[in-house]
Amino acid sequence: MQRIVPNVWCHGNADDIGRFYAAVLPDTSAEVVASYPTEDVPDFQRELAGQPLVVDVTVGGYRIRLINAGGEFRPTPALSFMVNMDPMMFSGGEEEARARITSMWAAFSDGGEVRLPLGEYPHSKLYGWVEDRFGVNWQLMLADPAGGRRPILIPQLLFTGAAAQARQAIDLYTGLFPGSAPGMLVPRPGDDEGVLFAEFTLAEQQFSAMDGGAAHDFTFTPGVSLEFDCVDQDEIDTLWAALSAVPDAEQCGWLVDRFGVSWQIVPENMGELMEHSGAYQRMLDMKKIIIADL
Repeated sequence: MQRIVPNVWCHGNADDIGRFYAAVLPDTSAEVVASYPTEDVPDFQRELAGQPLVVDVTVGGYRIRLINAGGEFRPTPALSFMVNMDPMMFSGGEEEARARITSMWAAFSDGGEVRLPLGEYPHSKLYGWVEDRFGVNWQLMLADPAGGRRPILIPQLLFTGAAAQARQAIDLYTGLFPGSAPGMLVPRPGDDEGVLFAEFTLAEQQFSAMDGGAAHDFTFTPGVSLEFDCVDQDEIDTLWAALSAVPDAEQCGWLVDRFGVSWQIVPENMGELMEHSGAYQRMLDMKKIIIADL
Protein backbone atom coordinates (compact mmCIF):
# COMPACT_ATOMS: atom_id res chain seq x y z
CA MET A 1 0.00 0.00 0.00
CA GLN A 2 1.26 3.47 -0.91
CA ARG A 3 1.24 5.35 2.41
CA ILE A 4 2.91 8.56 1.17
CA VAL A 5 0.97 10.26 -1.61
CA PRO A 6 2.29 13.47 -3.23
CA ASN A 7 -0.48 16.09 -3.43
CA VAL A 8 -0.50 18.83 -6.08
CA TRP A 9 -2.41 22.06 -5.37
CA CYS A 10 -4.61 22.93 -8.36
CA HIS A 11 -6.48 26.15 -9.10
CA GLY A 12 -9.98 24.76 -9.65
CA ASN A 13 -8.84 22.68 -12.63
CA ALA A 14 -7.80 19.35 -11.07
CA ASP A 15 -10.14 17.36 -13.33
CA ASP A 16 -8.63 18.91 -16.47
CA ILE A 17 -5.08 18.38 -15.20
CA GLY A 18 -5.87 14.76 -14.39
CA ARG A 19 -7.12 14.11 -17.92
CA PHE A 20 -3.99 15.81 -19.32
CA TYR A 21 -1.65 13.58 -17.31
CA ALA A 22 -3.67 10.47 -18.18
CA ALA A 23 -3.15 11.29 -21.86
CA VAL A 24 0.56 12.13 -21.55
CA LEU A 25 2.09 9.73 -19.03
CA PRO A 26 2.37 5.99 -19.79
CA ASP A 27 0.03 3.49 -18.11
CA THR A 28 -1.88 6.33 -16.41
CA SER A 29 -5.47 6.90 -15.34
CA ALA A 30 -7.29 9.72 -13.53
CA GLU A 31 -10.33 9.43 -11.29
CA VAL A 32 -12.36 11.88 -9.19
CA VAL A 33 -12.38 10.30 -5.72
CA ALA A 34 -13.97 13.09 -3.66
CA SER A 35 -16.09 16.18 -4.30
CA TYR A 36 -16.87 19.33 -2.35
CA PRO A 37 -20.16 19.36 -0.42
CA THR A 38 -23.05 21.09 -2.15
CA GLU A 39 -24.22 22.76 1.07
CA ASP A 40 -22.59 24.50 4.05
CA VAL A 41 -19.47 25.31 2.05
CA PRO A 42 -17.41 28.22 3.46
CA ASP A 43 -17.62 31.47 1.52
CA PHE A 44 -14.03 31.21 0.27
CA GLN A 45 -14.89 27.85 -1.35
CA ARG A 46 -18.40 28.73 -2.53
CA GLU A 47 -17.51 28.59 -6.23
CA LEU A 48 -16.21 25.03 -5.74
CA ALA A 49 -19.41 23.64 -4.19
CA GLY A 50 -20.22 20.28 -5.78
CA GLN A 51 -17.02 20.35 -7.86
CA PRO A 52 -14.27 17.71 -7.71
CA LEU A 53 -12.16 18.05 -4.56
CA VAL A 54 -9.64 15.25 -5.12
CA VAL A 55 -8.52 13.65 -8.38
CA ASP A 56 -6.21 10.64 -8.13
CA VAL A 57 -3.75 10.18 -10.99
CA THR A 58 -2.24 6.68 -11.05
CA VAL A 59 0.97 6.23 -13.04
CA GLY A 60 2.03 2.60 -13.35
CA GLY A 61 0.47 1.91 -9.96
CA TYR A 62 1.94 5.03 -8.30
CA ARG A 63 -0.59 7.57 -7.04
CA ILE A 64 -0.37 11.38 -7.27
CA ARG A 65 -3.29 13.29 -5.78
CA LEU A 66 -4.59 16.54 -7.33
CA ILE A 67 -6.38 18.88 -4.90
CA ASN A 68 -8.88 21.39 -6.26
CA ALA A 69 -8.51 24.69 -4.41
CA GLY A 70 -7.94 28.41 -5.00
CA GLY A 71 -4.93 30.34 -6.22
CA GLU A 72 -3.09 30.53 -2.89
CA PHE A 73 -0.21 28.20 -3.76
CA ARG A 74 1.67 26.91 -6.78
CA PRO A 75 4.16 24.06 -7.17
CA THR A 76 7.87 24.85 -7.41
CA PRO A 77 10.91 22.87 -8.63
CA ALA A 78 11.77 22.14 -4.98
CA LEU A 79 9.62 19.00 -5.22
CA SER A 80 9.67 17.36 -8.64
CA PHE A 81 8.88 13.94 -10.10
CA MET A 82 11.54 11.78 -11.74
CA VAL A 83 10.01 9.64 -14.49
CA ASN A 84 12.15 6.56 -15.20
CA MET A 85 11.65 5.05 -18.63
CA ASP A 86 13.27 1.63 -18.48
CA PRO A 87 13.76 0.04 -21.93
CA MET A 88 12.80 -3.28 -20.31
CA MET A 89 9.26 -1.92 -19.88
CA PHE A 90 8.64 -1.82 -23.62
CA SER A 91 8.55 -4.42 -26.36
CA GLY A 92 10.43 -1.96 -28.57
CA GLY A 93 13.26 -1.60 -26.02
CA GLU A 94 15.34 1.55 -25.92
CA GLU A 95 13.91 2.94 -29.14
CA GLU A 96 10.38 2.87 -27.75
CA ALA A 97 11.49 4.24 -24.37
CA ARG A 98 13.17 7.17 -26.14
CA ALA A 99 10.04 7.80 -28.20
CA ARG A 100 7.91 7.86 -25.01
CA ILE A 101 10.28 10.38 -23.41
CA THR A 102 10.24 12.59 -26.51
CA SER A 103 6.43 12.52 -26.59
CA MET A 104 6.13 13.42 -22.89
CA TRP A 105 8.71 16.17 -23.32
CA ALA A 106 6.75 17.75 -26.16
CA ALA A 107 3.52 17.75 -24.10
CA PHE A 108 5.08 19.05 -20.88
CA SER A 109 7.16 21.76 -22.55
CA ASP A 110 4.16 23.08 -24.52
CA GLY A 111 3.26 26.16 -22.47
CA GLY A 112 5.79 25.14 -19.82
CA GLU A 113 9.39 26.02 -19.00
CA VAL A 114 12.50 24.00 -19.85
CA ARG A 115 14.89 23.85 -16.90
CA LEU A 116 17.47 21.41 -18.31
CA PRO A 117 17.24 20.66 -22.05
CA LEU A 118 16.48 17.15 -23.20
CA GLY A 119 19.73 15.47 -24.18
CA GLU A 120 22.58 13.22 -23.09
CA TYR A 121 24.09 13.73 -19.64
CA PRO A 122 26.69 11.83 -17.57
CA HIS A 123 23.93 10.15 -15.53
CA SER A 124 21.65 9.24 -18.46
CA LYS A 125 21.78 8.84 -22.23
CA LEU A 126 18.54 10.85 -22.44
CA TYR A 127 17.39 13.23 -19.70
CA GLY A 128 15.64 16.56 -19.33
CA TRP A 129 13.94 18.67 -16.63
CA VAL A 130 10.79 20.56 -17.55
CA GLU A 131 8.08 22.49 -15.70
CA ASP A 132 4.69 21.91 -17.29
CA ARG A 133 2.01 24.55 -17.92
CA PHE A 134 0.49 23.85 -14.48
CA GLY A 135 3.76 24.48 -12.63
CA VAL A 136 4.55 20.83 -11.90
CA ASN A 137 8.19 19.82 -12.47
CA TRP A 138 9.18 16.59 -14.22
CA GLN A 139 12.58 14.99 -14.72
CA LEU A 140 12.35 12.59 -17.66
CA MET A 141 15.06 9.96 -17.75
CA LEU A 142 16.05 6.99 -19.89
CA ALA A 143 16.95 4.43 -17.22
CA ASP A 144 19.91 2.08 -17.53
CA PRO A 145 18.62 -1.51 -17.21
CA ALA A 146 22.06 -2.57 -15.96
CA GLY A 147 21.54 -0.39 -12.90
CA GLY A 148 18.56 -2.43 -11.69
CA ARG A 149 14.83 -1.79 -11.89
CA ARG A 150 13.61 1.52 -10.52
CA PRO A 151 10.08 2.76 -9.81
CA ILE A 152 8.51 4.62 -12.70
CA LEU A 153 8.01 7.69 -10.48
CA ILE A 154 10.33 8.96 -7.73
CA PRO A 155 9.67 12.28 -5.93
CA GLN A 156 12.81 14.39 -5.55
CA LEU A 157 13.32 17.02 -2.84
CA LEU A 158 15.64 19.92 -3.74
CA PHE A 159 16.77 21.84 -0.66
CA THR A 160 17.72 25.42 -1.49
CA GLY A 161 19.43 28.06 0.65
CA ALA A 162 22.93 28.70 1.95
CA ALA A 163 22.90 25.85 4.50
CA ALA A 164 23.02 22.21 3.38
CA GLN A 165 19.87 20.47 4.61
CA ALA A 166 19.32 17.30 2.59
CA ARG A 167 21.39 15.07 4.87
CA GLN A 168 19.58 16.30 8.01
CA ALA A 169 16.18 15.86 6.38
CA ILE A 170 16.97 12.31 5.28
CA ASP A 171 18.13 11.45 8.81
CA LEU A 172 14.92 12.87 10.31
CA TYR A 173 12.53 11.25 7.84
CA THR A 174 14.14 7.79 7.78
CA GLY A 175 14.24 7.71 11.59
CA LEU A 176 10.60 8.70 11.87
CA PHE A 177 8.52 6.86 9.27
CA PRO A 178 8.07 3.08 9.42
CA GLY A 179 9.64 1.02 6.65
CA SER A 180 12.35 3.61 5.97
CA ALA A 181 16.11 3.56 5.43
CA PRO A 182 18.88 5.78 4.00
CA GLY A 183 20.46 4.69 0.75
CA MET A 184 23.13 5.88 -1.66
CA LEU A 185 24.50 9.37 -0.91
CA VAL A 186 26.94 11.34 -3.07
CA PRO A 187 28.48 14.38 -1.28
CA ARG A 188 28.88 17.65 -3.13
CA PRO A 189 32.50 18.03 -4.33
CA GLY A 190 34.48 19.96 -1.73
CA ASP A 191 31.55 20.00 0.70
CA ASP A 192 31.16 16.93 2.91
CA GLU A 193 27.93 18.28 4.45
CA GLY A 194 26.24 19.05 1.13
CA VAL A 195 24.48 16.37 -0.91
CA LEU A 196 24.91 16.19 -4.68
CA PHE A 197 22.43 13.31 -4.93
CA ALA A 198 20.91 10.85 -2.49
CA GLU A 199 18.34 8.09 -2.52
CA PHE A 200 16.37 6.87 0.48
CA THR A 201 13.27 4.87 1.33
CA LEU A 202 10.25 6.14 3.28
CA ALA A 203 7.40 3.76 4.14
CA GLU A 204 8.75 1.30 1.53
CA GLN A 205 8.72 4.02 -1.17
CA GLN A 206 11.75 5.44 -2.96
CA PHE A 207 12.66 9.14 -2.78
CA SER A 208 15.67 11.19 -3.80
CA ALA A 209 17.12 14.44 -2.51
CA MET A 210 19.84 16.98 -3.20
CA ASP A 211 21.13 20.32 -1.94
CA GLY A 212 20.71 23.11 -4.47
CA GLY A 213 22.62 25.90 -2.73
CA ALA A 214 21.67 29.55 -2.45
CA ALA A 215 21.51 30.31 -6.19
CA HIS A 216 17.84 29.32 -6.54
CA ASP A 217 14.95 31.72 -5.93
CA PHE A 218 12.42 29.07 -4.89
CA THR A 219 11.80 26.71 -1.99
CA PHE A 220 9.13 24.27 -0.84
CA THR A 221 5.50 25.40 -0.73
CA PRO A 222 2.13 23.69 -0.10
CA GLY A 223 1.89 23.66 -3.92
CA VAL A 224 3.24 20.12 -3.63
CA SER A 225 2.80 18.41 -0.28
CA LEU A 226 3.34 14.87 0.98
CA GLU A 227 0.32 13.12 2.46
CA PHE A 228 1.01 10.37 4.98
CA ASP A 229 -1.86 7.99 5.75
CA CYS A 230 -1.79 7.02 9.44
CA VAL A 231 -3.23 3.84 10.92
CA ASP A 232 -4.54 5.49 14.11
CA GLN A 233 -4.53 8.60 16.31
CA ASP A 234 -1.30 7.57 18.06
CA GLU A 235 0.57 7.61 14.76
CA ILE A 236 -0.93 11.00 13.88
CA ASP A 237 0.13 12.39 17.28
CA THR A 238 3.69 11.03 17.00
CA LEU A 239 4.33 12.34 13.49
CA TRP A 240 2.70 15.69 14.20
CA ALA A 241 4.87 16.27 17.27
CA ALA A 242 8.06 15.35 15.40
CA LEU A 243 7.40 17.25 12.17
CA SER A 244 5.38 20.41 12.79
CA ALA A 245 7.68 23.43 13.04
CA VAL A 246 5.51 26.34 11.82
CA PRO A 247 2.45 26.81 14.06
CA ASP A 248 0.83 29.30 11.69
CA ALA A 249 0.85 26.65 8.92
CA GLU A 250 -1.11 24.09 10.92
CA GLN A 251 -4.55 23.62 9.38
CA CYS A 252 -6.82 20.69 8.49
CA GLY A 253 -4.07 18.11 9.01
CA TRP A 254 -1.47 20.18 7.12
CA LEU A 255 1.87 21.13 8.67
CA VAL A 256 5.24 22.51 7.58
CA ASP A 257 8.43 20.91 8.90
CA ARG A 258 11.68 22.68 9.79
CA PHE A 259 12.98 22.27 6.24
CA GLY A 260 9.89 23.93 4.74
CA VAL A 261 8.35 20.73 3.37
CA SER A 262 4.56 20.58 3.64
CA TRP A 263 2.96 17.39 4.96
CA GLN A 264 -0.59 16.19 5.40
CA ILE A 265 -0.78 13.86 8.39
CA VAL A 266 -4.18 12.22 8.04
CA PRO A 267 -5.98 8.97 8.92
CA GLU A 268 -5.85 6.28 6.24
CA ASN A 269 -9.67 6.19 6.17
CA MET A 270 -10.04 9.96 5.72
CA GLY A 271 -12.43 9.52 2.79
CA GLU A 272 -14.73 7.35 4.89
CA LEU A 273 -14.59 9.80 7.82
CA MET A 274 -15.50 12.70 5.54
CA GLU A 275 -18.78 10.98 4.73
CA HIS A 276 -19.97 11.57 8.30
CA SER A 277 -22.59 14.31 8.56
CA GLY A 278 -20.87 17.66 9.22
CA ALA A 279 -17.35 16.14 9.11
CA TYR A 280 -16.10 18.52 6.44
CA GLN A 281 -17.06 21.57 8.49
CA ARG A 282 -15.53 20.08 11.66
CA MET A 283 -12.30 19.28 9.80
CA LEU A 284 -11.98 22.92 8.69
CA ASP A 285 -11.81 23.97 12.35
CA MET A 286 -9.00 21.51 13.17
CA LYS A 287 -5.26 21.86 13.05
CA LYS A 288 -4.11 18.34 13.88
CA ILE A 289 -6.78 15.83 12.86
CA ILE A 290 -8.59 14.31 15.84
CA ILE A 291 -10.27 11.18 14.51
CA ALA A 292 -12.78 10.90 17.35
CA ASP A 293 -14.06 14.44 16.63
CA LEU A 294 -14.86 13.74 13.00
